[in-house]
Amino acid sequence: MKIGLDIMGGDYAPKAIVLGAIAAHQSLNAGEHIVLIGDTEQIKPILAEEGFNPDHFEYVHTDEVIGMGEHPTKAIVQKPNSSIAVGFNLLKEGKIDSFASAGNSGAMLVGAVFSVKTIPGIIRPCLCSILPKLKGGTGLLLDVGANADCKPDILLQFGVLGSLYAENLFKIDNPRVALMNIGEEDEKGNMLSMATFPLMKETDLFNFVGNVEGRDLFNDKSDVIVCDGFTGNVMLKLAESFYVITIKKGLKDEFFDRFNYEQYGGSPVLGVNAPVVIGHGISSPLAVKNMVLQSREMITTGLVEKIRMAFKN
Repeated sequence: MKIGLDIMGGDYAPKAIVLGAIAAHQSLNAGEHIVLIGDTEQIKPILAEEGFNPDHFEYVHTDEVIGMGEHPTKAIVQKPNSSIAVGFNLLKEGKIDSFASAGNSGAMLVGAVFSVKTIPGIIRPCLCSILPKLKGGTGLLLDVGANADCKPDILLQFGVLGSLYAENLFKIDNPRVALMNIGEEDEKGNMLSMATFPLMKETDLFNFVGNVEGRDLFNDKSDVIVCDGFTGNVMLKLAESFYVITIKKGLKDEFFDRFNYEQYGGSPVLGVNAPVVIGHGISSPLAVKNMVLQSREMITTGLVEKIRMAFKN
C-alpha cells in the first residue's frame, strides 16, 4: 500500500506535513508506506532534525507549488510539476493508492475530477465531514463545500455516498440518513428540499429517516445528514468555531474538545475513482497524521470499489 502525501500544501508546510508523516509512520503496518511528494531538498533537514531514518519513506521530487489563493483549474494546467498535479498523476497511473493534501482545496477537487475522474453514474463528487455526537460516536455531514448549488437527484446520491462511508468506515449497520431542513414536517423547506424529500422517502438505496433541523446536528436522530454544499459549509465552519470559542474562554469540555479538526484528519472526496482526502489549510502534525490514517482506512475498506458497485446499475 502506498499512501501519497503532498508535503507542500498547507499554511505550515512542509514542516508540519513531514512531522505528521513521521507520526503516522509509527501507526502503519508492514507493507504500508507513505510517499512524500514535493521538494525533497526541504524534507531532508526536517528528517535529520528529528533523527528519523529517511528510508522509511518514498519520495517524488517536484519543484512547483500551487498557492492557496490560486485559481484551481488554471493552476493545475499551468503548474504540471506542482506537488498536487504530480500527486494526481501518480494516483491516476496507480503508482500510489491514495492522495492527501492540506493545500488548495479547489485544486484538489479539480485534480481529482480531471485525473482519476468521477465514478460512472455519479453526477457530482462531494466532500464529507465528521460530526461528534453528544452521546458518543460520530456522524457524517455532506456536502460541506464542493457543490454550493445542487439538484434533488444530486442530494439523493449524496445520501448513498454518506451511507456507504458510515457503514464501511464507522462500522454503522444500516446507517440512518436524514435531510437537513428548516422543520421536521414532510412538506417543509425550500424548493430544493421539498423536491428532494419524496425522492429520499421512496428510495430503497439507503435508510431514510426524514428531515432534521440545525439543532439535530449533534444528537442521535441520524448517522448521516445530507445538504447542499453551501449549507453544509456554513454549518461546518460554525461547528469548528465552537472549539476555538471554548479555548478562548478557558473552558474545558470533553464534548467540545471533539470539535478539534485535528482529530479527524481531512475531508474525503466521495464519488471519484480513488481515495482522495483534503486537509485543513492550517493542518498541524496531528491532523496530518490522522489524514494519512484516514487515507489508509479508505484503501483497506475498499470504499471506492463499494461505491462503484453501488452505482453500477
